[in-house]
Amino acid sequence: MKKIISFIAAAVMIVNAQPMSALDAQCSDIPQISAKAAVLISADTGEIVFEKNSDEKLPMASTTKIMTTLLCLESGNLDEEFVVDSEAIKVEGSSMGLQEGDIVTKYALCCGMLLPSGNDAANVTAIKLAGSMEAFADLMNERACEMGLSRTFFVTPSGLEGDGHGSSAYDMAILAREALRNPVFREICSQSSIQTEFGNPPYKRWLKNTNKLLNMYDGVYGVKTGFTDEAGRCLVSACERNGENLICVTLNDRNDWADHSALYDYGFEKVSCVDLEIPEIPPLDIAGSVSEKLSVTVGESSIPLTSCGLDLDEIEYTVISAPFVYAPVCEGDEIGSLRFCFKGREVCSIPLFAAENADFSHKSEDNKSKNKFVEFIKRLGKVFS
Repeated sequence: MKKIISFIAAAVMIVNAQPMSALDAQCSDIPQISAKAAVLISADTGEIVFEKNSDEKLPMASTTKIMTTLLCLESGNLDEEFVVDSEAIKVEGSSMGLQEGDIVTKYALCCGMLLPSGNDAANVTAIKLAGSMEAFADLMNERACEMGLSRTFFVTPSGLEGDGHGSSAYDMAILAREALRNPVFREICSQSSIQTEFGNPPYKRWLKNTNKLLNMYDGVYGVKTGFTDEAGRCLVSACERNGENLICVTLNDRNDWADHSALYDYGFEKVSCVDLEIPEIPPLDIAGSVSEKLSVTVGESSIPLTSCGLDLDEIEYTVISAPFVYAPVCEGDEIGSLRFCFKGREVCSIPLFAAENADFSHKSEDNKSKNKFVEFIKRLGKVFS
């Protein structure tokens, strides 16, 4: 029995002394982060490069304002001036400094939400766009549904906790990906500080960004910070390096600046820039021309994408255009678009152009006139019959 026990002990020691397995070696460079939930995705394809509890619904604090700002930008008339709602600005927490009677624009509100994370700006936006907080929450949830954010529910425009208000790290990454496609959103959230004007009367002033990562890690160009006692520290960021784009989200993370830096170091080692070749596009139907078909072209032969081993054959494309292109058409006219999707989400969209001239056919017009006259005689006959 003693010999058996000694043999087992020796075997255990040998096993423990074995070198790291190939799988362990592959996993040894994975960042050990403190976030309760996190995700790192390709900003182009939405592929997950790293995840930790990325589908768990959690409170996300002021990163909520990504959706509020996006809806504000999509509503248009950004330079329209109006007086802030006096009740909306009475809110606790971070503020852009709005006071009763202030005159403001939607653009200034977007700056106030994305940089100093103004809860006052978020509330004013909600009242301006929907008339009430509840109605605006409905708009937020409708837009979330359109994006396929299955673990997201909005109650407040600012991110101050409400019953059921929350999202997942993955949903927030997809939301950020959508928001960053808006050029005004991207321009605002990438600024360490920005000058805008509001007040009574409006005057110019500077707003400072709470996102310190913009100046801590090369290539970071957004997106939004957040903090409440319940949610902890939350951070959504985006970073570009050598044409490769990544989006990172951490929820409830006491060490978010360092964790995002470590995740980007890891991610940029794992992804690469690949070229998505443009397929040959069949001619489109054209009406009012001698020819029945119109050749089309695109302005490029391929599109660079940030990928983590994606099989490009999985990307599907769809031609978006009217049922018919109507003559006359000049070579170079934009006549539609080519949309690429991966797992149901749009990767990118590029314009389609006419590859040739298509003159108006007088014969076609004569036939249309003749057909209209025949139809008129038929209707006239029915009236007198």
